[in-house]
Amino acid sequence: MNALKNKVQLIGHVGNEPEVKAVGEGKKLATLTLATNETYKNDKGEKVEETQWHRLVAWGKTAELIEKYVSKGKEIGIGGKLTHRSYDDKNGEKRYVTEVVVSELLLLGK
Repeated sequence: MNALKNKVQLIGHVGNEPEVKAVGEGKKLATLTLATNETYKNDKGEKVEETQWHRLVAWGKTAELIEKYVSKGKEIGIGGKLTHRSYDDKNGEKRYVTEVVVSELLLLGK
């Protein structure tokens, strides 16, 4: 069961052009968003489509693959783990962020 702890798997479409930057000595960091859609029928029998947005972060080789092959609108599958962090914004207010740290990437679609 330990292999199932804090494991996230998502399939969706990339919401923005990935931002990739070098950090440290030759290591890369990629950040992007992923939209996942769910369709269901509400109480009235009407079809409802709901979109959830996810912040993704990838390091190293995975970031390099994202830089080379992933662009806005591309359908991808990812595997990783959830992380939570906080920071103080420019006004001194504490902000909280939930992200998926990507460890696996699958290119889907055309």
